[in-house]
Amino acid sequence: MFSLLQECKLSYLLLCCWLRHSQKFFQFPPKFFTRAWSSAEKLDGKTVLITGANTGIGKETAKDLAGRGAKVVIACRDMEKAKEAVKEIIETSGNDNVKCMKLDLADTKSIREFAEAFKKGEVISSGENFISTLKQQSLTYQCFFSTDEPKLNILINNAGVMVCPYGKTADGFETQFGVNHLGHFLLTYLLLDLIKKSAPARILTVSSMVHSWGSINLEDINSEKSYDKMKAYSQSKLANVLFSHSLAKRLEGTGVTCYALHPGAVKTDLQRHVSGPMYLIMMFIRPFFKTAVQGAQTTIYCAVEPSLENETSQYYGDCARTSCCDAGKDDDLAQKLWELSCHMLNITWE
Repeated sequence: MFSLLQECKLSYLLLCCWLRHSQKFFQFPPKFFTRAWSSAEKLDGKTVLITGANTGIGKETAKDLAGRGAKVVIACRDMEKAKEAVKEIIETSGNDNVKCMKLDLADTKSIREFAEAFKKGEVISSGENFISTLKQQSLTYQCFFSTDEPKLNILINNAGVMVCPYGKTADGFETQFGVNHLGHFLLTYLLLDLIKKSAPARILTVSSMVHSWGSINLEDINSEKSYDKMKAYSQSKLANVLFSHSLAKRLEGTGVTCYALHPGAVKTDLQRHVSGPMYLIMMFIRPFFKTAVQGAQTTIYCAVEPSLENETSQYYGDCARTSCCDAGKDDDLAQKLWELSCHMLNITWE
């Protein structure tokens, strides 16, 4: 349980952090990005996988990349919402090579089943009986890759939860750390051979500016001794940055590059668990937040920009390379987190 003092402290930190990153809103004319960016780059023949893309910046990213000609798979927990998102993405992009697959990042069994199905090219059918068969728990499948070999050119680890009440995943991990970090860690591990085979390829991990508030509590990673929902969220976002940093080093010379990014303060459903004084602060600053389309731009930039092919292990915000906090570049901490993550997931990943 949160005390009022804790909520006020978090609200103060949130406001200070927002002010530090929002000077551009008070310029005249106001600028929502520090660097304008647009590109006509096409992605014909590329396959993209985006987690949590049935809403928010994930869905807007899917629309853009599908519009560039990519085959897009959105991986979501709620398949009814995913189906509706697929229809919208197809209608917006004019590209019918958009499919959905069920993925629950809070359950390692679901992640393993998803990875196996994806590597076989099996995705949920977009036939008329989709909803009825879904309700009957009898999902129909079709081969996404037709006669082509399965491939994955761009993996976007986008899904996440934010400042939710204390809970645990199906495997007993604290929810925010389990979903935001461990879920994507395992997913990337299971798909890595396919990604390397598809090189040149990119792995994007959506973090947040609040990673700079975070620390990795190696002695109580699941927050079982005490739980602070913002600290847990910040820890998971710092873990995202450290994971991308470590992964990039391990993939040097493979043709696979890695990018961690901050999309900005965005008006999405991610803030649905915000309450108390934090809610009041959020309502005050929310009018200055980016739209989902604006918030998706840095993800799209990292997925598409040709000049980034020679960059890896970097952190991005507002469609430009920027700096993460010092802890995000701590090789020793990154290695300890890597080893702990492997131990928790019972995998071997050198």
